[in-house]
Amino acid sequence: MASNRPSLMKRERERKQAERAALKREERARRDANKTPGGDHVATYADLEGYGIAGPPAGVDERRRD
Repeated sequence: MASNRPSLMKRERERKQAERAALKREERARRDANKTPGGDHVATYADLEGYGIAGPPAGVDERRRD
């Protein structure tokens, strides 16, 4: 019976690994479902003009990134 022990331990490790992977997939799916579409968009001055906000201050290049 001792020869079966390593295979049982291996199956247990594989089962736990599969459970952890399933939890990660579920958590990722839940996080992606809560994410708002377009949440990474940064408004440009052209976008803000539609709300009545003036353009960039004099001497500021809109394309420049800091």
